[in-house]
Amino acid sequence: MIITHKMKWDKCLSHEIWPHIEKGWQDEDKEIHFFWGLGGANRELIKDCIVNKKEWWYVDVGYFTQQITRYPAPKIHDYDKTYFRIVKGDIHSNKGKVGPGRRIVDLESKGIDVTFKGWNMGETKHILLCPSSDTVTRECNGMSQEEYIQQVTKDLKQHTNREIRVRNKPRPGNEWWETDIKDDLKDCHCLVTNMSLAAIDAVMNKVPAICEGQNVAWPITSRHPKYVEKPFRPGRKTMNEWIKFVVENQFTIEEMSNGVAYETLKHQYGPE
Repeated sequence: MIITHKMKWDKCLSHEIWPHIEKGWQDEDKEIHFFWGLGGANRELIKDCIVNKKEWWYVDVGYFTQQITRYPAPKIHDYDKTYFRIVKGDIHSNKGKVGPGRRIVDLESKGIDVTFKGWNMGETKHILLCPSSDTVTRECNGMSQEEYIQQVTKDLKQHTNREIRVRNKPRPGNEWWETDIKDDLKDCHCLVTNMSLAAIDAVMNKVPAICEGQNVAWPITSRHPKYVEKPFRPGRKTMNEWIKFVVENQFTIEEMSNGVAYETLKHQYGPE
């Protein structure tokens, strides 16, 4: 039984996505839950799935994708270039297999950047701290976003004298609205985050990162602020293998509907 948990807000993208999941996902003789984000009652419902050992999947924006408009209401601009991650039992893809690379070729043909460009080994200046949303931070770190910023800043100052620059998620009215993270990545020595996809922005723009072990970028980043001056910078082979893995876990709406997402993820996660 496929159970898609619909958000109350009628403009939420889940209302557009769920019919395609329901069409393209193979039904089984058990409950299979799908959640969009951690808003509404989703956190409690996910906890119930975990406690009662029910299968659950998390759906959210993709890793390598054309960006959607988020405010005042979410809008997909090009359905063929917009990808969404689908994750089993977690909020980021961190288990699975390295793909053959065909999906990378497809993304490149659509003009989506999936090319590792090496690392900036020249002079660098600041540290960029990019926290996840308050909701995600509370879920993953057990503290508010502000508490996380204060704690990580304190930890970083024990290991570096560099400027620590905070960049929050761009929201209407805040100082980061209509700004580009690439500007903050210029001359950046290292990006630090918990679960933000800013870690991907960093490593794809020559900047190493530190993030949580639950983040999709964990295999190619450092884990602790003590490594901030000498963060992990994997070689090209490792980076390309990681990209091949990541792209096997994100799909267009059409791929959800026609069964490509289901078949690909069935291969990714294998038999129970």
